[in-house]
Amino acid sequence: MKKYLPSSIVIALVTFALFASAAEPASVLIVVGPSKHPAGSHEVAAGGRLVQSCVTNLINVPGVKAQVVYEWPPDKSVREAAATVVFIGDTFPLNRWPDSKRSLAELGEMMQRGCGIVCLHYAVGLLGEDVKPDGEHPLLHWLGGYFANKSCAHFQSVAQIFPAATIVPAAPAHPVLRGWREFTVNDEPYINNYFGPNNNLPAANVTVLATSMLPPEAPKREAVAWCVERADGGRGFGIVMPHFYKNWRNEDLRRFILNGIVWSAKLEVPAGGVKTAPPELEQFKPASVEYVPPPPKPKAKAAN
Repeated sequence: MKKYLPSSIVIALVTFALFASAAEPASVLIVVGPSKHPAGSHEVAAGGRLVQSCVTNLINVPGVKAQVVYEWPPDKSVREAAATVVFIGDTFPLNRWPDSKRSLAELGEMMQRGCGIVCLHYAVGLLGEDVKPDGEHPLLHWLGGYFANKSCAHFQSVAQIFPAATIVPAAPAHPVLRGWREFTVNDEPYINNYFGPNNNLPAANVTVLATSMLPPEAPKREAVAWCVERADGGRGFGIVMPHFYKNWRNEDLRRFILNGIVWSAKLEVPAGGVKTAPPELEQFKPASVEYVPPPPKPKAKAAN
């Protein structure tokens, strides 16, 4: 004779399981790489701390936690806990640190289990020494595309600061585009980004999220943000801004980025996009909030 648990106990067990699942916060791992840019631009350490604060204080997506690390975490439990990993630095950080082969393999294990990945600004970038002669690199598949530094033999993307780049949503039905509108910003949105060997067309599982008509002197619709839904179940989000730290004040740009992080962690992006209080940029200890160009070098005196 089969024995059945009383219905009240079954309901209690199911309720407990659902509660335990809902109570478990999504974990965002923020990896800060090295940078040699002048104060006010990139500010990768302050940017990482700012992202951590915003993610853990989302007004309408509660229960998200975030951790900032300044090297690839050797602790496997830290990597296994991450629902998504956010990279910020001068080029893709794992290629700038020692033993990149090992760390790339460990990131590959995370990707295979469906972990998300996000790269901000120059963290979408690879050098010629990082890629195979045909441009192959795991980041192309994990993220959907990358910025090919001028040292790459197979392809060269373009980095240029534009005083007024207008960023336009390209796929309005996508969750990452919720709650923000077209905006214009003084920044360095990379153009001519690399999406693969098929005439540089994005793969079928890659969605261009935002474009900009650049450069002004010969405008062409350039992809400046994109996402991928991978076969392993993971999600990738790449965006080629912000270059200037002060642009974290831009609510549309900030919401765009935070939406992408939330989406990459497989959380629901609210109908109006994620909401945060405007961050006070100084509190995250940047070298400088405003970018001040270096003074011009004095002209050499003509010889008598």
